[in-house]
Amino acid sequence: MKPLNQLTIGIASDHAGYELKEVVKQYLEGEGANVRDFGTHSAESCDYPDFAHPLAEAVEKGECDYGIAICGSANGISMTVNKHQGCRAAICWKPELAELARRHNDANVLSLPARFIGTEEALEVVKTFFANDFEGGRHLRRVEKIPVAAK
Repeated sequence: MKPLNQLTIGIASDHAGYELKEVVKQYLEGEGANVRDFGTHSAESCDYPDFAHPLAEAVEKGECDYGIAICGSANGISMTVNKHQGCRAAICWKPELAELARRHNDANVLSLPARFIGTEEALEVVKTFFANDFEGGRHLRRVEKIPVAAK
């Protein structure tokens, strides 16, 4: 994995994830990452797909090296991101899950459940996600089977 100061990371959330998004964004910028904030930009009620789709498109196109998606449970925003063929979003609430998501699944979007994770734990998850590389090997075969073939 490249150092954070060499990465462009997209970040998006809904209203439930707004406060955590701001904390994570501040951490990433403090580490020198180029952060693209796809919104939301307040805690006012909104719809996560409005922010998840632009984030996922940027990851698919290579405009962002990785993404971070945040909503209350991380389920809805992950489901939306994973509709995009070039995205592999993983819901992580413990550092061990983030490590495995990167090492075994080559996750390129980290999804955080804002209502079920504290700020310190979330930052540990983020640090772990970006500290690990994809192992390849036997895992590559599995990851290559994830996209749906064109009909």
